[in-house]
Amino acid sequence: MYRYVDPGSAPAATSEATSKVMRRTRRSGTAPEMAVRRALHRRGLRYLVDVAAPGTNRRRRVDVLLRGARIALFVDGCFWHSCPEHGQLPKANRVWEREDPDDVADRILAFLRPPPA
Repeated sequence: MYRYVDPGSAPAATSEATSKVMRRTRRSGTAPEMAVRRALHRRGLRYLVDVAAPGTNRRRRVDVLLRGARIALFVDGCFWHSCPEHGQLPKANRVWEREDPDDVADRILAFLRPPPA
């Protein structure tokens, strides 16, 4: 089962300028996300895009969902989500926009394969 903690409602924008920037920010199909998706597809993995994970509320959406493997992948921007190189550490493992998409896809494949006996 997917484990998800609902962060609650989104905070209000601190200014009209901030609100305008946030409205124009793409939610799906960003360059880092597309690169990871292409790398996964080249490795034969099929996935769903920009969907709510089963058992969660509909506000938080998964960037890439590997249903059979039950992996929810979030490709997060370093600035907005404070990656380890830019300050605060996230509470869960995620994929960062600065990471090489092929390395990300290889890590996911390694996770899906059972260890050798």
